[in-house]
Amino acid sequence: MADYLCISIFGLIMGSFLNVCIDRLPLGQSIIVPPSHCFVCGTRLGVFDLVPVFSYIFLRGRCRVCGAAISMRYPLLELLTSSLFCLCFVIYGWTVELTSAWVFTAFLLMIAFIDYDYKLIFDKLLIPFAAVALVVTLLQFSISNWQDKLLGALFSGVLLFLIVLVTRGGMGMGDAKFATVLGLWLGITGMAETLLLSFVLGGIVGAFLLVTGKKKPKDPIPFGPFICLAALTSYLYGQELLQWYINCIL
Repeated sequence: MADYLCISIFGLIMGSFLNVCIDRLPLGQSIIVPPSHCFVCGTRLGVFDLVPVFSYIFLRGRCRVCGAAISMRYPLLELLTSSLFCLCFVIYGWTVELTSAWVFTAFLLMIAFIDYDYKLIFDKLLIPFAAVALVVTLLQFSISNWQDKLLGALFSGVLLFLIVLVTRGGMGMGDAKFATVLGLWLGITGMAETLLLSFVLGGIVGAFLLVTGKKKPKDPIPFGPFICLAALTSYLYGQELLQWYINCIL
């Protein structure tokens, strides 16, 4: 129980940090300076304003100085990060793989929320994401592992690049570069699972939005969040997904 409590608190703190990254990186701002502040009145936030989730509840979702509304994204992302970190611990326990899973999850959350807000996947996130993938692969060095990761990157990158060319704007180059980086993490099998699942999820959600009138046929729908959800599912449950698929076709 103490393990889960510590990881939950750590996840909440990391979720708060990810909120800062999501707010500032797309604007080209430093994630360190200036200190956290209200985006409306500019008041520097105190210690009691920065307690993950609880500050939002105590302040009733508003700035204590100017009363400006605080986005629900902040506590939701903190809770989501904490929950996913605990899930990673359930799967990996106290192992080296747990650290990789946390890093992988953190990058996916940043990319998903930024793409949702801006419909862009920034190189400033993809480059360090790829660098970490290469380090992890190097630490787990084997010829077959390197071949699998490079093949996954090549397969997914080329496939999405062709889709970008064919759809002419239906999908962006950011998605193709993102898929290439994910290939370095997941390998060929993991990327096959990820792309298939992301297309299914994107198709279902897109059809729902069109049918309900929330989106028009030419309205852009960011695909990054679907790739992120599918990639995390494949990362955590790839073997189970593969076995389920094999059982279904046999």
